[in-house]
Amino acid sequence: MDIEADMVRQIRALDSDMQTLVYENYNKFISATDTIRKMKNDFKKMEDEMDGLATNMAVITEFSASISSTLQERHQHITKLGGVHTLLRKLQFLFELPARLKKCIELGAYVQAVSYHAKARSVLHQYQHMPSFHGIQTDCQAIMAGLADTLRQRFRDPSSSPQDLSECVELLLSLEEPAHLLCDEFLSHGRGRLASHLSELEGASDILEFVDRGCGGFISDACLLAASYQSLFCKEPGSTAQMAEEKLTKFLDELSEGYFELVEKRLREEKNLGDNSLLVRALDRFHRRLQAPSKLVPGCSFNRRGTEIVVRAAQERLSQYLQALKEFFQGCITDVRQALAAPRVPGKEAPALGDLLAVLSGSVLNQIKSVLASVHLFTAKDVAFSDKPYFKGAFCSQGVREGLIVAFIKSVCQSARQFCDSPGEKSANTPPMLLLLLSRLCLDYETSTISYILTLTDEQFLGQDHSPVTPVSSLCSLARSTAQTLLNQYVKSQGLVISQMLRKSVETRDWVTTIEPRNVRAVMKRVVEDITGVDVQVGLLYEEGVRKAHSSDSSKRTFSVYSSSRLQGRYAQSYTPSAPLDTNLLSNIQKLFSERIDIFSTVQFNKVSILTGIIKISLKTFLECVRLRTFGRFGLQQIQVDCHYLQLYLWRFVSDENLVHCLLDEVVGSAAHRCLDPAPMEQSVIEVICERG
Repeated sequence: MDIEADMVRQIRALDSDMQTLVYENYNKFISATDTIRKMKNDFKKMEDEMDGLATNMAVITEFSASISSTLQERHQHITKLGGVHTLLRKLQFLFELPARLKKCIELGAYVQAVSYHAKARSVLHQYQHMPSFHGIQTDCQAIMAGLADTLRQRFRDPSSSPQDLSECVELLLSLEEPAHLLCDEFLSHGRGRLASHLSELEGASDILEFVDRGCGGFISDACLLAASYQSLFCKEPGSTAQMAEEKLTKFLDELSEGYFELVEKRLREEKNLGDNSLLVRALDRFHRRLQAPSKLVPGCSFNRRGTEIVVRAAQERLSQYLQALKEFFQGCITDVRQALAAPRVPGKEAPALGDLLAVLSGSVLNQIKSVLASVHLFTAKDVAFSDKPYFKGAFCSQGVREGLIVAFIKSVCQSARQFCDSPGEKSANTPPMLLLLLSRLCLDYETSTISYILTLTDEQFLGQDHSPVTPVSSLCSLARSTAQTLLNQYVKSQGLVISQMLRKSVETRDWVTTIEPRNVRAVMKRVVEDITGVDVQVGLLYEEGVRKAHSSDSSKRTFSVYSSSRLQGRYAQSYTPSAPLDTNLLSNIQKLFSERIDIFSTVQFNKVSILTGIIKISLKTFLECVRLRTFGRFGLQQIQVDCHYLQLYLWRFVSDENLVHCLLDEVVGSAAHRCLDPAPMEQSVIEVICERG
């Protein structure tokens, strides 16, 4: 009973599935039924038509058999008569051929005449042993020889159009004229037309018009000539086509050389740097138009020569921009010199060195950016030649970076060094403030500007060339060395100015018979004023620097050599007359224990070091001038007063006040050695005179 119940459930499930399938596919069943009914009707009609067709085919077969049996006897005769008729027509054509050829030539139908002769030529040649055919052949050859002469004259006529030339060449080739002679004549005819385009290029106003004329005239006609030539002589591969291709390649290379020379000459005349886009557009158009003849005649050197010209033009433009940058920098230097040398207008302040430096540095940097923007046009994506290996590699690294930017930085350093290295008037007439300003400019280049410029260049010109380039560190070292040289020269020149004043003040005075000092000499006041002015100038460009700790009474300091007790003790007859003490020996012993002062030591890039160098040179000159003079009592006292006055003011400018103290000590000591009556002035009197001065 369980099995029966299970079977009942399965039967019901199957019935349900069957009912579902019927319901779901009811429309399909109906459509299939209609289609089957329609197919039955269509097949019935088709059977009737096929029966009719079979009946018609039987009738046709019967009629065909009847016709064949009727014409069987005459078929061979008709075929024979047809062959005779065809032969007679051919013979008639041959006998009428000379007349036909003359008529075509009279009407100018040269193509038709050549076509008639080409059809009959093989037959006439085959049966030329027969007298009748030999006569026809002779007449035809004479007529075609005259036609060939006419075609040659027409071919050599300079006024013939390219279509006429092509037609003449085709006909002459059909008449079995030598192909190499026709090649030469065709190219020589084209040579005159192309040469006329070269003469027309002389009158172009700007470079873009020049390129348009050359491309629209010479290059276009060269392409048309090459295409016509190839269609005539290089249709089928073989020795003739190879010979013709070689002649065409040689012809184009020879004739294009004159065009390329004109292009290079015109590019060398392009000196205007204002709008570089005009030159780049012209070169781009020139390079693009050369692709057509290069593809048309792969063996010619158009593409290679065009690329070489574009590369040389880019290199020449880089050289021009480098020269323009150099001239711009020299112009900026000239403007700075004029600003420094200009007389001061009352009520108007002189230009500050800091402002001049900012203007100079900013102008040069902006000019470099402008040049980089102009040069970057050569590598723009829309320029056809920018994908060439040179413009992706060597142009960026060796051309722009090394040839332009690095070369200009080196030129700046070299130009600045010329103010120090060149002997004669240039270095002598160089304003010291210009040396100071240039030294600061080179120092700024070393610290930041060079790195910024080269980073900007590398970002704009990402070259794929791996050739070695100048490292930033070497350029920075060069700039720092130049700054050091300029600063040393500034210190020397300023020291020389003050030294000249001190030297003249010593040499022009009679120190033996001079009167008792009552005031500080005016030249000492002028020295202090000038050094104060230098301190202000240097402070505008350089930082203060580091000083040694000063004593609290530096301005009031008294030198032991100034004091009467020291001098009296030094020169007093403390020993018996039979054994006097050698004062020179005593002075030399004292120098052994004093620190050696390097007068021309390297100057550091700060205000204190610069002023220290100037003061060392000035006081050393003062010392050497004193050593060449002889002093009286009052002369020695005047030197004491002057040195004390200098000590009062100069100690604050130097890095170590002991340096000024030692040098002034030597000056007074040297004057005392050369004094006929060494009677020093009291220190209190010296201080009163200096305070009053």
